[in-house]
Amino acid sequence: MTASEDGGPMAAAGGHGPGSGGGAARKAAADAGGAAAGREPVGGGEPVAGPGAGAGREPWEGAGAGPGAGAGREPWEGAGGWCAPGPYLRGVAWWDGPRPVRVDPSVVGVLPWELVERAALPVGVRLELTAAPGTRAVEVRYRARVPGREEGGPSVPPHLFALWRDGRPAGEAYGAPATDGEAAVVLDLPRPERPGEVFTVYLPEAAAPVVLGVRAVGGGIAPAPRRARWAVYGDSITEGWWATRPAHAWPAAAGRALGLDPVNLGYAGTGRGELPVARQLAALPAALITLAFGTNCWEPVPTTPARLYALTRAFAGTVRTGHPHTPLLVVSPLLRPAAEAAPNGAGATLAELRAALEEAVRDLRAAGDEHLLLLPGRPLLDAGHLWDGLHPNDAGHARLAAAVVDAVRTHVRPRP
Repeated sequence: MTASEDGGPMAAAGGHGPGSGGGAARKAAADAGGAAAGREPVGGGEPVAGPGAGAGREPWEGAGAGPGAGAGREPWEGAGGWCAPGPYLRGVAWWDGPRPVRVDPSVVGVLPWELVERAALPVGVRLELTAAPGTRAVEVRYRARVPGREEGGPSVPPHLFALWRDGRPAGEAYGAPATDGEAAVVLDLPRPERPGEVFTVYLPEAAAPVVLGVRAVGGGIAPAPRRARWAVYGDSITEGWWATRPAHAWPAAAGRALGLDPVNLGYAGTGRGELPVARQLAALPAALITLAFGTNCWEPVPTTPARLYALTRAFAGTVRTGHPHTPLLVVSPLLRPAAEAAPNGAGATLAELRAALEEAVRDLRAAGDEHLLLLPGRPLLDAGHLWDGLHPNDAGHARLAAAVVDAVRTHVRPRP
């Protein structure tokens, strides 16, 4: 298989809603291997400026130097040690001014309103940084809403920030928003074990946080090196329902294992193969693309197997207009016990819909798309991996992530 040269920063957030199994308000409010013959390379690239960026500038950059920049400071550094968050943010593909969003703001008029609503949540967006010797902690200033009562999934503390170091959990801290909605949280940094060690701060996604600034407590911090972008499209399962932490969602876990920058384009209650989203994916630089949808085509929008077959071909074909050689992994619907043999409003069972989607992928491969891969979803989980009969629990997300990692490592060669 041939490699794509695309890569760069990422975008984030999406959800799952009533159609993918209850509790739509819950996630809204709660939160590689070595080269081998026949495996496809994955490459890196540079950030893509989003809406609000000037020519050659990112949204956080002003004319000339960055906010508060002066002698001895980097362009993103301001007074008081506060740094503009943009250079530290990962999982971002599009910007709406200074705010990362998960759809292109210039084309939201052609998308379903519920998808646009989910895309406002910064799912998968995180901070990645390195710390100089002697740095005791990192402080994050942010604005976030105060969550309401949560229902439907596991209990997740509001405004919980999680710190990871080189792919391992390293601590958590809780922010307590002030009445004006702005607050700061301090996460203690463990002593680095090696130079260049990367620290990741996962945000309380469900509170729709906007990071306003980041700074070191003692020592200094710098943005971590960027990794190749992995665009992951799907429904609430991709969005992370019902993982107990954003870091446990399967795209986050698989991205860490593969050394990629996952951009979470899972949209709760939607993620049904919307062709306008396929057009956005076609225009979005990425080294790897994954499509994981289909369960919401059983309900809440009943679909026939013939319709899903045609939709899968159309969606993949649209993505291919911008990514003719990019590795494209399709994950078919996971186990959903109540839907496997039950007909939907159009008379189709989920088993029949899954078979139609998989047939479409196999037919596209047979027609010559050697960069297209299929990961059948039905065998990946059993009922014990599901929180509510539909959405994976932490163990289910870990198992799904491992299957995706294995598929990519088996068939896709990392670019040197």
